[in-house]
Amino acid sequence: MKKVIMLMVFITFFVTIGYNIYSMDLDSQISSKSLDQDLYANLEIFSDVINLIQEEYVEDQIAKDIIYGALGGMLASLDPYSQFLPPDMYKELKVETEGEFGGIGIVIAIKDGVLTIVSPLEETPGYEAGLEAGDRIVKIEGESTKGITLLEAVGQLRGKPKTEVFITVLRESEQRLIDFKIMRDIIKIESVKDTQVITENIGYIKILEFQENTLPDFRKALNSLIQEKIEGLVLDLRNNPGGLLDVAVAVTSEFLPKDKLIVYTKGRNSTQDMEFKSKSGIFIKKPLIVLINKGSASGSEILAGAVQDNNRALIIGQSSFGKASVQTIIPLKDGSALRLTTAHYYTPNGSLIHEKGIQPDILINKTQFVKKVPEEVAAEKIFKEIEDGKETFPIENKKKKIIDSQLEQAIDIMKGLIQYNNMLIDSQ
Repeated sequence: MKKVIMLMVFITFFVTIGYNIYSMDLDSQISSKSLDQDLYANLEIFSDVINLIQEEYVEDQIAKDIIYGALGGMLASLDPYSQFLPPDMYKELKVETEGEFGGIGIVIAIKDGVLTIVSPLEETPGYEAGLEAGDRIVKIEGESTKGITLLEAVGQLRGKPKTEVFITVLRESEQRLIDFKIMRDIIKIESVKDTQVITENIGYIKILEFQENTLPDFRKALNSLIQEKIEGLVLDLRNNPGGLLDVAVAVTSEFLPKDKLIVYTKGRNSTQDMEFKSKSGIFIKKPLIVLINKGSASGSEILAGAVQDNNRALIIGQSSFGKASVQTIIPLKDGSALRLTTAHYYTPNGSLIHEKGIQPDILINKTQFVKKVPEEVAAEKIFKEIEDGKETFPIENKKKKIIDSQLEQAIDIMKGLIQYNNMLIDSQ
């Protein structure tokens, strides 16, 4: 069924393009002709460069390799998520590889030109080793990650279980490089965990990722807390990298009345414009706090943005990661494909999440004392310092225990919200 749906997306994409071509008015045709002339002029330069490489370059080159390299650079120049996928890479995305493959349990992205950890997934080797959201991976197996693509990085980090991988990260909050030796393992994520009544009337649920089973598991957890007669809920989305869009929307619906806008997408092509609205939830009146941090991305940001814009919850923690773009896989006739950004997500109030993230209503850092450092460091500066031989500081592969001040303060705030909510009920 998923393959059929994907196919329909591709068919709609190409049919729509065809329709747009043949339905243009005269002014559009003139404008298009001008654009075509500009395109062909630049393609002529492109062709000249290929000819020069084949005729003058010191070694013989295969034309296909030259073209593939150019396409890779072309897509990479658009944004960190658009990619040209040669046939082998595209096949790897489509076909489940036989055998078991291990990983270290991190979600990665290219941010500010540097390979960055979006979220370390709890109870995985990367999390237990001490990797943190926002860490910049500057070396893998001693080799610089400068210019690396996401797929190349995944290929290097993934491997057989019980094999080791060496990585070096730049932790900007501490202004130092840290070496990690991590043992790969099979990554299995239980998406809903740590369901509990924190105090006599405050419930707590943590969602690690939005997967196929998340909604029924979440409903089961929420119903169990409702039976305990909780008066407020703390929903923990810290280090949740997202997952399935429809699941994130469905979980968000549990907190909203029917037909409230949760998120919408907008792209250059109208077929990419979609709205997602809520169904009637089961937890729509009691106080709600959502915890986020810089490892909260995609589906987590959709949920947090929806309840924030609908004045349904208080968002506490750190600014989220800011990954809210839609990628469409478009197959090409030679077996390769484009992974092309075709739309962005927007919160109900029209805020663009991408590269900005969700801003919490109450900003609380994970520890009481945080050193002030620039949030973004240019890729050129990072790799220049590394190439100049900046010292590294190895640490033990053990997760250091940190007092969860964010959760502690969220509980204190929730106590006040419950008191206020009860006062409103008593006055009615």
